Amino acid sequence: QVQLVESGGGLVQAGGSLRLSCAASGDLSKSTMAWFRQAPGKEREFVACATWLGNVVTYGDSVKGRFTISRDGTRNTLYLQMSNLKPDDTAVYYCAASRPQGSGVLSSTQLYHYWGQGTQVTVSS
Repeated sequence: QVQLVESGGGLVQAGGSLRLSCAASGDLSKSTMAWFRQAPGKEREFVACATWLGNVVTYGDSVKGRFTISRDGTRNTLYLQMSNLKPDDTAVYYCAASRPQGSGVLSSTQLYHYWGQGTQVTVSS
């Protein structure tokens, strides 16, 4: 059974950096993994993903050039390095994984079957 546990969230000033981690249990070697975020009163938003085949990375427009996603297959861990943070980045950040060899729209929540509990990121101005 797959479990995802996020960590690394916290309070940071605008312009600062944070690194989120997602520790995964289970075999995710053939799963696309992603980060989403959800701010109060808003829909869940795609942040970034890394595919299992070719490790292709994709970013949401609002984080391009500031965030970097990476995955460590040996440790079964997904990371999100966030730099130049802005107050608009304040949200609960979720780690997600698709079913093995799952396919679909990379930025859609529908592709992802497994979800973590989320970690809060708050950026103060």
